[in-house]
Amino acid sequence: MKKIEAIIQPFKVEPVKEALHKISVQGMTVTEVKGFGRQKGIREVYRGMEYQVDFLPKVKIEVVAPEDKVKAVVETIIKNARTGRIGDGKIFVFPVEEVIRIRTGETGEDAV
Repeated sequence: MKKIEAIIQPFKVEPVKEALHKISVQGMTVTEVKGFGRQKGIREVYRGMEYQVDFLPKVKIEVVAPEDKVKAVVETIIKNARTGRIGDGKIFVFPVEEVIRIRTGETGEDAV
């Protein structure tokens, strides 16, 4: 199994969630995060004063999927999160050693 973490624009959460649901992704974790990459923040003006906003609001989506679904999950996220502009985000894929459902004690893919 693999854990897929995607850092995306906040306004892209709903389209990504709906598209993942269509390919039978049954669960995900969504967290509001802040960060920057090549974007390096933005300059804003508030009451006539200019200031630098270093960390931009983003959303992190985490999904655990069996090996055979990872490519479909990644492609779905890319297709539905891409705007073509800087700041679209990143996707990270990690190996998962073990998954255990606390309520039932199920392990492995049965726990996902």
